[in-house]
Amino acid sequence: MSNMSKIDFTQRNVGIDLLRALTMFVMIFVNDLWKIDDVPHWLEHATRGEDFMGLADVVFPVFLFVVGMSIPFAIERRYSKGLSVESTVGHILSRTLALLVMGAFIANSEARLSSDVSYQIGVYWILMVTAFILIWNQYPRSKDRTRTNLYTILKITGVVILLYLAITFRDPEGGVFAARWGILGLIGWAYLFCAMVYLFTRDRLRYLIPIWVALVIICILGTRMNETWGGTAILQLPRPNFYNDFLNILHIGNGALPAFTMGGLIISLLSAKYIHLNDKKKVLYVTVTVALFLLMGFIARQFWIVSKLSATPPWIFYVIAIAIATYAILTWLSNTGKAGWLNIIKPAGTATLTCYLIPYVSYGVADLTGIVLPDWLTHGLIGIVNSLCFALLIIGLTWLLGRVHIKLKI
Repeated sequence: MSNMSKIDFTQRNVGIDLLRALTMFVMIFVNDLWKIDDVPHWLEHATRGEDFMGLADVVFPVFLFVVGMSIPFAIERRYSKGLSVESTVGHILSRTLALLVMGAFIANSEARLSSDVSYQIGVYWILMVTAFILIWNQYPRSKDRTRTNLYTILKITGVVILLYLAITFRDPEGGVFAARWGILGLIGWAYLFCAMVYLFTRDRLRYLIPIWVALVIICILGTRMNETWGGTAILQLPRPNFYNDFLNILHIGNGALPAFTMGGLIISLLSAKYIHLNDKKKVLYVTVTVALFLLMGFIARQFWIVSKLSATPPWIFYVIAIAIATYAILTWLSNTGKAGWLNIIKPAGTATLTCYLIPYVSYGVADLTGIVLPDWLTHGLIGIVNSLCFALLIIGLTWLLGRVHIKLKI
């Protein structure tokens, strides 16, 4: 019998929502810094081969961590409603497919369009987001046959728009639409692996923790060490080989990305299991856990650089420490009634996918209209404030769209 039956999964975990909202807010902010000059290096991505981790290198893996935290709640909530394992597998596969499709359309557009294409990149982005909304909008439930038929027509229209964009797409080098996953696609693969693992293990930490350790070992064995230790990976197999091909089939990569999601899943279970501990013990356990991950990061950094682009072991340990500490602080703020000032970003935690996509509409409109920000708004501190305001504006638009029943749900 699973211990999870003792936990009420019908209640939202506000700490997870707040962590998701804060992560999305920061993600929009750092993604908007491309248009700002003189940005402090600690806000940006590290370059390839650089032993450094900026704020922009933290937000994506923390989001993967939050995805993992949500998995037990989502799956157990389905079971509590009496839904079958088969329907849950279908739900997991449909969510993964949605993330892969959206990720592919976004990733293909990052190189912009060939001049031979009859429309501008701004049109592509606007049509892309429109299609995503038409297909995956959370339409109000209705018994009215006319209305349900309308919803079906809207979804079909969205599919037709995506097919048109995929068929007509050409990148600047003449390449056609290809299977490039992007951030959403990578989230989709990590989610699929960890959700399916949870489906078979449920809350059995004696299985989940070894799987997380295995993912970290895969990263340790397959990641190039620093020059002091030869600059090569511990496990150097001639290509092709069964080991790497198997990892590619499961889309595990070097293990780092699913390790974040599996780590979030495990921390979510632990926090749910020990929710009734007194505050002093919670603080002690969180402090020890964060300190342990920081220590592992410090030790690992003697052998590998800390790098997002190389997905190194120190990057895993440091980011998980940051994620756990942030989640604990946000949960404490919520439990003590001190999280009211975070209400302004809450829509980013409950309508996250909508929030992530709206900036593409903004950039599309700017591309089509030729609107360019004044020079004084794109430099230094003023530019950073501009990007912060942009992130808040996007969250505000997300809230407004939710009020008129436009909210993506996969």
